[in-house]
Amino acid sequence: MNICLVRHGQDEDNAADILNGRRNTPLTKLGVRQAKAVASQIDREISDVAAIYTSPLLRAQQTAKIIADKIGVNAVINEDDLIERDYGVLSGKSRSDIPKYSSDNLEVDGVLYFLNAENAETFPATYERAKRILKKIQDSYNSTVVMVAHRDICVMIQAAYNNWGWEEGLQRAHMDNATILLLKQH
Repeated sequence: MNICLVRHGQDEDNAADILNGRRNTPLTKLGVRQAKAVASQIDREISDVAAIYTSPLLRAQQTAKIIADKIGVNAVINEDDLIERDYGVLSGKSRSDIPKYSSDNLEVDGVLYFLNAENAETFPATYERAKRILKKIQDSYNSTVVMVAHRDICVMIQAAYNNWGWEEGLQRAHMDNATILLLKQH
């Protein structure tokens, strides 16, 4: 069983350099174009998609629908465990505000991950969600499943899939808007 992780296209908060977390903003025009490009890539490169799972947030649902329409998959399933990490006090704040609200941060490839912002979901908790959704998918399918979600949960899914800890996952994985990460069984 293979998993095709897809990060949603650019949304309004991404365009404004705002930390959205669980804010429910739609794709921008660029985000729609990005989602169409990802859908075309999946259509060209992956032939055995059994289902598409999506975060309940609008930006992921819009991306998932564009992919489903392009590749002809009718099974698009909302999955609460694919929701983005709750950013707590940083939700709706500028990326430049991270050091003001979190004293423990990790920068990897130009992305500043905050580790202790007030009321934010921790990476260990996000990692546990990732393990839970992986088990659910692996117990249900033998072919490829597309998961449309968000940067932090996608990074944790990759970490769990590869049996890395959450810290190693942050060090080894990164996803920009509308990128694909294919996790293949060895």
